[in-house]
Amino acid sequence: SLFFCDFTEKQAITVKMPGLILQDQDCPWFWDNLTCWQPAKVGDVIEVNCPELFSQFISEEDYGQSLEATRHRSLLVSRNCTAFGWSETFPHYVDACLYEEGNSSHPDMYYVSVKALYTVGYSTSLVSLTTAMVILCRFRKLHCTRNFIHMNLFVSFILRAISVFIKDGVLYAEEDSDHCFIHTLECRAVMIFFHYCVLSNYFWLFIEGLYLFTLLVETFFPEKRYFYWYIIIGWGTPTVCVTIWAVLRMQFDDIGCWDMNDNAAIWWVIKGPVLASIMVNFVLFVGIIVILVQKLQSPDIGGNESSIYLRLARSTLLLIPLFGIHYTVFAFSPENVSKRERLVFELGLGSFQGFVVAVLYCFLNGEVQSEIKRKWRSWTVNRYFAVDLKHRHPSLASSGVNGGTQLSILSKSSSQIRMSSLQAETPS
Repeated sequence: SLFFCDFTEKQAITVKMPGLILQDQDCPWFWDNLTCWQPAKVGDVIEVNCPELFSQFISEEDYGQSLEATRHRSLLVSRNCTAFGWSETFPHYVDACLYEEGNSSHPDMYYVSVKALYTVGYSTSLVSLTTAMVILCRFRKLHCTRNFIHMNLFVSFILRAISVFIKDGVLYAEEDSDHCFIHTLECRAVMIFFHYCVLSNYFWLFIEGLYLFTLLVETFFPEKRYFYWYIIIGWGTPTVCVTIWAVLRMQFDDIGCWDMNDNAAIWWVIKGPVLASIMVNFVLFVGIIVILVQKLQSPDIGGNESSIYLRLARSTLLLIPLFGIHYTVFAFSPENVSKRERLVFELGLGSFQGFVVAVLYCFLNGEVQSEIKRKWRSWTVNRYFAVDLKHRHPSLASSGVNGGTQLSILSKSSSQIRMSSLQAETPS
């Protein structure tokens, strides 16, 4: 979102050049891939603040010296509106906005790399989650409350990946597109859908933690009744939050594509529930670890001390992706601190979370593996008998009787033979 501009009067200063005759020809809106320049008349000089993007490439030590740095360099870049159009920026972005003289890194390359990383991550997660959903929906023996919650979590991950791809397709369709004019209804609808999917994903992570904690604490509880409440919390609460956010944006901050969040009060309608779910999930995670320690140290569970800690470590590692504990690393830190690390951690590595959850709670699940093996053996046996009977009894094969029907016929015949033999042996 750093590549977009929400142009306000505070972000630009128009300076009239005295002694110049203004003409009717004006300079239109202009996007130079870093900053949005407002319309101006010939002779005007437009000054804007350095794009926030460049703050990612200033070290914390240099950031602390920013007041001293303002005496030696400009924090503004300017363009002059001439009769031939916009002039070049003066001073150049690098000279005005980068404190370190020897810094030769290119800001765009960093974001391109992050975008490539999370594109691969969300694509991998999307394929693995879709496969996991097909498996869980296909086998009826896997239909239970626990797996239904897993399936809803998988759907939230799938929607989150799809929303990211849609957002990138709409907002970043062309690298040099004119972002000054991206304020259509389609663009805002995409942002609403994106925030809804992200919120739903966080809430279903919270529900996973709440369900597991309830299983460990309560001996008997009505799972089906609770499941309906889980549905309301997981899909209903994000709907309410996003609706309130959209109404507030429309009334008080209806600028651009709604991709920037300059109004902190309105942004907390989205950010608040996310932080609350992360915080509660972390508390539940700690509570579950404490319960697991108590259960593993029980005399009913055998094993030495090393095996107990090994089980605990394994359980903890399995719960981290399911609860989204990694989000607590930057959850409560200011947004302007370690932005580059936050992007890599939350966007880059976080995009693979769906893949990890699908692997741990579907592909490596013992129940899922045993059910797949059972279905595979059943299909192999049916196929074997179908081929075998086709060679031995061509008339049966030509009559259209399949292997499963043949097996049932054989089983019925054998049962009838056993019954007749029993009747013969039974005295009248």
